[in-house]
Amino acid sequence: MLEQMGGVSGLVYSAVPVVVFVLANALFGLQAGIWSAVGVAVAITALRVVRKEPVQPAISGFFGVAIAAFIAYRTGSAKGFFLFGIWASVIYGSVLLVSVLVRWPLAGVVWNAINGAGTAWRRDKPSRYGYDVATLAMVAVFAGRFVVQRWLYDEDLTGWLAFAKIVMGAPLWGLALLVVVWAVRRSDKRLKALREAQEASDAEAEENLRIKYGQAPPPQQA
Repeated sequence: MLEQMGGVSGLVYSAVPVVVFVLANALFGLQAGIWSAVGVAVAITALRVVRKEPVQPAISGFFGVAIAAFIAYRTGSAKGFFLFGIWASVIYGSVLLVSVLVRWPLAGVVWNAINGAGTAWRRDKPSRYGYDVATLAMVAVFAGRFVVQRWLYDEDLTGWLAFAKIVMGAPLWGLALLVVVWAVRRSDKRLKALREAQEASDAEAEENLRIKYGQAPPPQQA
């Protein structure tokens, strides 16, 4: 999942346009802040292409910065740069919460889809519970972002808003991903044990049938 976000470098790159925007806005005004942030986002995307790193996270980051810059331009306010991220947290958090309520926690759905593991985890209640907890951890991250950043937005604290966006980005995601890793390992261990138990049960049932009907066991290969 960390790789899907561009790895550690992707998390670092995501903070650079925010820092550049705040500094340029403070020193040279809103227009300079907007164009500086967009320019840095373009440069980061080009750098990842040249270094042959995953481009998808960089492209997503570029569009995020572009949308944020457009909102700041339209509102004529530096704090508008953060409005898209604030409301995106509401949308993402709501989708994750609904997935838990309908018993398809997205932490489990995404992980098992990426790894082609199917839906066996949903039939095992403890596995599904673990993925519920992991998904709710991500809900907590988005909820925390919205509450704190919305308050800073309403108070016109643009500098602190940028600080909160960075601090509540990679560090909080790191904590949430630890919960996801716990859920994945717990589920994988349980499902492996269940498969082994099922295989042993099937072998025992087959042996009992041979004994019952007097069939000779299959020849052992040398």
